[in-house]
Amino acid sequence: MFPVALTASMLIFFTCAVPIAITLGMVSAMTMYGSGIPLQAMIQRMFAALDSFPLTAIPFFILAGALMEVSGISTRLVNFAQSLVGRATGGLGLVAVLSAMFFAAISGSSAATTAAIGGILIPAMAARGYSRPFATSVQASSGELGVIIPPSIPMIIFALTAGVPVSIGDLFLAGILPGLLVAGGLMLTVYLVSKRKGYGRAKPGASGDGLGPQPGVWESFKAAILPLMLPALILGGIYGGIFTPTEASAAAVCFALIIGVVVFRTITVEKLVTALRSSLLNTVVILLIISSASVFGWVLTANRIPELISQVFVSISDNPLVFLLLINLLLLLVGMFLETGAAITVLAPILTPVALKMGIDPIHFGIVMIVNLAVGMTTPPVGVNLFVACQVAGLRIEHIIRSMLPFYLSLLICLAIITYVPGLTLWLPQLFK
Repeated sequence: MFPVALTASMLIFFTCAVPIAITLGMVSAMTMYGSGIPLQAMIQRMFAALDSFPLTAIPFFILAGALMEVSGISTRLVNFAQSLVGRATGGLGLVAVLSAMFFAAISGSSAATTAAIGGILIPAMAARGYSRPFATSVQASSGELGVIIPPSIPMIIFALTAGVPVSIGDLFLAGILPGLLVAGGLMLTVYLVSKRKGYGRAKPGASGDGLGPQPGVWESFKAAILPLMLPALILGGIYGGIFTPTEASAAAVCFALIIGVVVFRTITVEKLVTALRSSLLNTVVILLIISSASVFGWVLTANRIPELISQVFVSISDNPLVFLLLINLLLLLVGMFLETGAAITVLAPILTPVALKMGIDPIHFGIVMIVNLAVGMTTPPVGVNLFVACQVAGLRIEHIIRSMLPFYLSLLICLAIITYVPGLTLWLPQLFK
């Protein structure tokens, strides 16, 4: 009866739009109280969950992304992407995906990627004759690269909540090739749709399908090289043995400050305060979710919920391929209703041990989970990328659903490849062992 009561309680709270951290805390508190466990133990476990050195990486990476965002690097990245693909059919759409990929490697945030790049390119695409729903769909779908390409906050959350040992550095490396695959799939979709509808065809004598004069590759690369060095600094430092992932996050903040204050001189005191305020708010929300999820995970383990779920999956099939198919269906459904970080904190400690028993590498499983939930960022009713992109474009979500269909197909094909070709995910981590 306990699993039924627990599930029913959570569904009631979710239906009432209770925040995920409060939901996890209340369900855990009710369970502990009903079991005669002093509620002081809940507070102790919440504080113990936050007493973790690797956890420090989250606020530092959030702050580094915020500093790079207020530094005004979006235009530099867009110009570089434009110099590479701006002359192709659907040039601005391709620029949107490529710029999102570059910005994702800096911000680690899907919503920030969608807002920063979409604010520039959605109006530009509409002005160049692209359908506004199509332009919005391009940006909403490409924004999910923010959580797939490292550094990624959801990867850190997964490593800390999976319930089995998972390396943050390995997850970062594992996300590179899947991120490139998703970006390539989206760019192919943009090209095919643009070719069919005649978007962005270069005209004789035109300088290209870009924002103003077509920039040279070398000139735009020189302007963007410092922001693009941040991912190399993080991954190179971690695997070069220079610093840990947590120390890498602090180095990223220092690097972002130097670029914004000393080199570009675009970070003012006002912008610095804005970055600090947004980083503080995001950090508090994430840490509250993690601490509540820690207690929730303890409650689940104490009541043998992961073991029961494992038995359910095994009773359906003990084939890892079937298990991954079921997991994909489950996560795609969950991603429609839960934010990525919240879904990971709830499901990772339950599903990862089951995946491990099935013989699935936890690094591979973590990337599969993150890509699934990233797709959920583009699906109603709670797709954060849809809301951000539509807000920038001045459209309602129902206006762009039809334009999103080709991108959904592309994302699902990429997800299937990532799920059933584990070498795509595991090759880089194994190469650097």
